[in-house]
Amino acid sequence: MKSMIEDGLVHIFDGAMGSVLYTRGVFVNICFDELNLSNPEIVRRIHQEYVSAGSEILETNTFGANPVKLSSHSLGDRTEEINEKAARLARDAGAGQVAVVGAIGPLGIRIEPWGPTARAEATAFFERQVNGLLAGGVDGFILETFADLNEIDCAFTAVRKLGDLPVIAQMTLGQNGKTVYGHTASQIAQELTSIGVDIIGLNCSVGPAVMLDAIEDMADTTSVPLSAQPNAGLPRTVRDRKIYMATPEYMAQYARRMVDAGVRFVGGCCGTTPDHIKQIRDSVRSDQPNRVMVRVTDVDREGSATLDPVPLEACSAWGRKLSRGEPVVSVEVLPPRGWDRNAIVEPAHELKDAGVDSLAIVDGPRSRSRMGALSAAVIVEQEVGIEAIVHYTCRDRNMLGMISDLLGAAAVGIRNLLVVSGDPSVHGPYPDMTEVFDIDSIGLTNVVTGLNQGVDPAGNSIGDPTKFVQGVVANPGALDLEREVTRFRYKVEAGASFVVTQPIFNPESLERFLDKIHQWKIPVVAGIWPFLNLRNAEFLANEVPGATVPEQIIDRMRKAQISGDEEALNEGIEIAAEMIDAVRPLVQGFHLSAPSRRVDVALRVLHEAGVSTNT
Repeated sequence: MKSMIEDGLVHIFDGAMGSVLYTRGVFVNICFDELNLSNPEIVRRIHQEYVSAGSEILETNTFGANPVKLSSHSLGDRTEEINEKAARLARDAGAGQVAVVGAIGPLGIRIEPWGPTARAEATAFFERQVNGLLAGGVDGFILETFADLNEIDCAFTAVRKLGDLPVIAQMTLGQNGKTVYGHTASQIAQELTSIGVDIIGLNCSVGPAVMLDAIEDMADTTSVPLSAQPNAGLPRTVRDRKIYMATPEYMAQYARRMVDAGVRFVGGCCGTTPDHIKQIRDSVRSDQPNRVMVRVTDVDREGSATLDPVPLEACSAWGRKLSRGEPVVSVEVLPPRGWDRNAIVEPAHELKDAGVDSLAIVDGPRSRSRMGALSAAVIVEQEVGIEAIVHYTCRDRNMLGMISDLLGAAAVGIRNLLVVSGDPSVHGPYPDMTEVFDIDSIGLTNVVTGLNQGVDPAGNSIGDPTKFVQGVVANPGALDLEREVTRFRYKVEAGASFVVTQPIFNPESLERFLDKIHQWKIPVVAGIWPFLNLRNAEFLANEVPGATVPEQIIDRMRKAQISGDEEALNEGIEIAAEMIDAVRPLVQGFHLSAPSRRVDVALRVLHEAGVSTNT
């Protein structure tokens, strides 16, 4: 493999493995990587067909053979075995005529800063795959179909921790010429050059025409050898099957153009077959790169330097009280189901008159349609003059839409956010609606932090920094408390300004949680939920994700309900006031729910508990 990098010639990869297996009758619900063990002959035969077609480099059948993806098939404990077997199959099929590279794809989970998996944890997952491939005798590695530069860096780190074999690093772009994280081809080339990979390239997702444009940009950015493995065009649905329409002749034509653009390692990805590879080989066999490539040390892109964020106390009144350690009180109100502005203005007036610091507005709770939280916040801030805290969910919008929303919110003066992932749609009345979840609350917290430093996720300047005071949610009563603590840490490290807990009904669980997070100095605001009646309590206990209501609390509400709704309401208010008394020394403030938009109930709780407001 090293000699191929140094000889200056054009070399031919193989093509697809998964789509060829599919055409041979292997169903898509089968773990293709496990076939290395259960049906090695079909894998070996496809490798041999690629060798016969002219491939000089074979990729192992291990694109998804990492412990995370294999665990979904109950195969995580066989990671090393599957990878070792795959490498031996490819070496056997190549019969010493070709180089064998260990194929490593993404983990299928989001890593920091876009998700909950730490970089060290991701690197450890990749190390297991690398160990198996090394044991099987690979000549190098190909990291392919990555969209996240952070994740491909983790994979490269894993390879380099265990050896110095050559590494091909290939990212995947969309039709817009960028990754889903907004990275351009030039930025990819610059970043991968800086970490020290041996070959830089692109594969999958797009056909050869779009990839050629991106390759030309890469060639202007780096002197590292380039690779390209496009799909055989975009798939079309023909009688319920996905068919790749690009012919071998068309792929070969573009392969030659890519070589002219500077590519030295060329092959195919999804939809390509041994016939495609044979045509590519015949087209470019004697070609060498004829384009002089230069390494550009500073990609011309719009201001990537971050700016100092605006101090918390200068962002909003809520942020000022948090930064000074003063107690805060917010009341959470559902926006109306329709578009009647009075339905949100009236409770806002009531809360302002009572001196509450902020009105928190929920965003699509339990996947039910309501007036948008951002719009409702603008209404109450402009018409009532009370600060809003906008719940903002990741479920319903892609990242571009979220950034657009947030920039617009900053422009109209919204300053306080509570960033949440959002309830899955199965909890709502629209079971067929789609979910987006481009990023979760950890990833969005990172995005907001970037905006507060004047840059978007791709490092592009947005001008002046935004002034968001961003909160996150934590669940002290989570069944898997260690995972909750880990996610909380990621949120704080991502830039959270404060945390609101799920409703507290067990002060001991909050105390245990605070003991585990004491090293992260961040204001904690306790969630408080007063029950209207037994039905309300049972609903929270059974139908609200993340809420934990002890059985003894339900028993108290059950006994009170016997005497009627008024007595049940009084009991619900008393329970909420008791929770405030119990946790008052532990937190900086309280975030009360106003069930059914009954702000009078929330205010009664504050009065019963002796919580002072600004009046």
